[in-house]
Amino acid sequence: MYLSTTRAAGRPAAANGRLRSARVPATVVALGMVSFFTDVSAEMVAAFLPMYLLYGLGTGFLHLGLLDGLYTGAGALLRLAGGHLADRSARPKAVAMAGYGLSAAGKLLFPLVGGAVAGIGAAVAVDRAGKGLRAAPRDALITAATPPHALGAAFGVHRALDTAGALLGPVAVFALVAAVGDAYDAVFVTSLCLAMIGVVILACFVRDRRVAPEARPRVSLRDGRLLPARRPLRRVAAYATMLGLVTAGDAFLFVGVQRQTGLGAATLPLLPLATSLVFLVAAVPLGKLADRVGGWRIFVAGHALLAAAYALLAAAWQGPVAALGVLLLHGLFYAATDGVLMAYLAPRVPEHLRASGLAVTQTGQALARTGGTIGFGALAASWDLRGAFTAFAALLVAGVLTACAFPPGREPGREPGREPGHGPGRDAGRGPDSGTETAS
Repeated sequence: MYLSTTRAAGRPAAANGRLRSARVPATVVALGMVSFFTDVSAEMVAAFLPMYLLYGLGTGFLHLGLLDGLYTGAGALLRLAGGHLADRSARPKAVAMAGYGLSAAGKLLFPLVGGAVAGIGAAVAVDRAGKGLRAAPRDALITAATPPHALGAAFGVHRALDTAGALLGPVAVFALVAAVGDAYDAVFVTSLCLAMIGVVILACFVRDRRVAPEARPRVSLRDGRLLPARRPLRRVAAYATMLGLVTAGDAFLFVGVQRQTGLGAATLPLLPLATSLVFLVAAVPLGKLADRVGGWRIFVAGHALLAAAYALLAAAWQGPVAALGVLLLHGLFYAATDGVLMAYLAPRVPEHLRASGLAVTQTGQALARTGGTIGFGALAASWDLRGAFTAFAALLVAGVLTACAFPPGREPGREPGREPGHGPGRDAGRGPDSGTETAS
């Protein structure tokens, strides 16, 4: 894991343009551990649902697409509420705790609804509503605790710990299914217990950075409504939404890999392990790279890697090498986009509206991915998986080319015509709202 020497927030970068490393704040590590246990819990359910739905309940691709889309998009609008509440109260920790608690409570519903697809959908919605409520306040806590020049690395460390949990989730499901057979309630109860551990860590080890009421502007609903009019946020959110519309749900990618390799249905929950392992290894290096060369470049490159993964699935190449290639590209996609987008956007939003600004982008992206997943499920049901991956690969390439041709704007503090790492440049100065410059 990434820990290194201390660097003051306002100290200029080295003259050769290289960033000096920074110690990850304790708040970021604590939030990473919260996400670790929460993601073990969440990924147990996410890895288990495709097997449970397709092979346990006998549902089809359309049902899988609807539920996987619901898993992605349920509670997306609550991201806006969570961001606004965090900004208005200046207590992002309290709002984040409410979200983590709601997700934990949602785990109680899974063993109660049995095999009813509608009931499973309701449980997924409650679980994901908690995720929507907590996402923006959590990322605002990370941003507030971290010097601007090290945001990419800090988000990388958080996402690496988060992904370590995602890595263990499918292992736990596989072990439980092997031990208890079709006693599916054991999966859901274990998931609940792990989610509660995350809530306890958040309550005991994460601190809010309290701001005196007279020292911060009052946040109103009108401020939140006007946020999308700000150019940097508007363009970034538009691109994130556009690319989300042509992103298929992870469940379909794993089903495609399973069928390419001819593995049994019982191995399906293990396939996310490869994606999570790549994400775990690559999250911090790609976060640090984003601090150096610019987050937008890394974000767009990540979607290009996802398009390559879809193309491999569309080609229907058989065998373990092709399957490993798809999973490698899928993991690199997440490492290059998840935390990198938030690290890129956070310094471009006024500090007192930061959680709301992050929530606007997260909501657009989540809703778009929900629509993309449902659309992919409909295509796969009417055509087949290969045809659906072909269509989405082509659309994703078009989106990547558009984002490359018309980027949202120059990285703050970078001189026109100067590439990162070539000459001294302006590595520190006045930032968008925080008073320091974001390292690029």
